[in-house]
Amino acid sequence: MQRRIRGTSVAVEQQARRMRDFPTKAEDALWAALRGEQIRRFQFRRQHPVGRFIFDFCCTKAKLIVEVDGEYHDGGDQQERDVARDAYLAAGGYRTLRFKNAEVLTDLAGVVARIDAALPPGRTEQTPEDTSS
Repeated sequence: MQRRIRGTSVAVEQQARRMRDFPTKAEDALWAALRGEQIRRFQFRRQHPVGRFIFDFCCTKAKLIVEVDGEYHDGGDQQERDVARDAYLAAGGYRTLRFKNAEVLTDLAGVVARIDAALPPGRTEQTPEDTSS
């Protein structure tokens, strides 16, 4: 049975709002590719708080987290913390994909393809009939 991850605190929600206001170049580039249900009509949220965590990008319907990691994640004990966080979230049914800033900036199409491949099957591109009502 998957553990449910409960709501966030006011402080975490405020931090998420601040982070949305100051994205990295890589986060901006990836958000331009994810926003507006561009990948098979899956909706992603940016700097999305869940529990005590803030995800760079999250598709709640697919329980897919996308993290864009800068140099901060290479040093100290941050990699161990990331592994522990990913394991905790996996117990709640979430899957995490991690990309380096440089990878997003130099191979955005490849990053988007890997995200698309991680999403569940069944949804298709939006057709003109879907938008006319």
